[in-house]
Amino acid sequence: MAIVPWKGVYPALLTPFTETDRLDIPLFLKNLEAQVDAGVDGIVLGGSLGEASSLAGEEKSELLRHSKDYLHGRIPIIVNIAEQTTRGAIGAAEEAAAKGADGLMLLPPMRYAADDRETLEYFKAVARATDLPIMIYNNPVDYKTLVTLDMFEALTSVPTIQAVKESTRDVSNVTRMINRFGDRFKILCGVDPLALESLCLGADGWVAGLVDAFPRETVAIYRLVKAGRLAEALVLYRWFLPVLELDIHPKLVQYIKLAASRTGIGSETVRAPRLVPADKEKKRILAIIDAALATRPDLP
Repeated sequence: MAIVPWKGVYPALLTPFTETDRLDIPLFLKNLEAQVDAGVDGIVLGGSLGEASSLAGEEKSELLRHSKDYLHGRIPIIVNIAEQTTRGAIGAAEEAAAKGADGLMLLPPMRYAADDRETLEYFKAVARATDLPIMIYNNPVDYKTLVTLDMFEALTSVPTIQAVKESTRDVSNVTRMINRFGDRFKILCGVDPLALESLCLGADGWVAGLVDAFPRETVAIYRLVKAGRLAEALVLYRWFLPVLELDIHPKLVQYIKLAASRTGIGSETVRAPRLVPADKEKKRILAIIDAALATRPDLP
């Protein structure tokens, strides 16, 4: 079994595109280099921010290949699994394992609203298909399926299911998970505007979004909190919060790509049907980003 620590900052990487709607691999690697230089602890490929639903299978494989070639095993590569069928999820997991992924982030079934029993069997079937470590993505706000504490209880017997991306937006759920399971499941916050709160409550890591534009600041907040330097972390977090809130908007992909383009490690280009924001909307988002850049603090 591969080993993934499930601690620290894991960027949910953007997928940059050229103006001709091809993968922009040089820009992808530029952003990846910025993440590594900042000290991130792993990466997540093909998540919601990576426009997973609009990527072809060969494009996901290409991103994994280039990531492996660049990283040479320095940090783990987590591949997102978001499929409509159990068969499709198993196939995606097997392919990710065969092509060198270090772990999986696993969503409940897409489109069909599976009940608890169906969701659990889906998770277990994927876990049986590979020995890769798995992080369950618990996001009932966006994906309409809540993985309850009782469901996690049923997953404790599956050794490869090791972590949760906690995106319920109920920060108390961090404490509930720890009270019920101790350290059986590593907890990674998946909601940028709740990251500091979650880390203070004992979350082990942060699957981050605005890290795609501000990697050094994101890593600094994580490290300051874990070092007990909360006052310094708060200064950074209060500055960062208006930008972090772009992560909880339905157009988070477009908005975070605007931020990454503004910091020079991304572009605003998205894949249709998404469109780059225009007119008043674009002006409003850029004003938030530019205000942060104008007051960007020195890091401790």
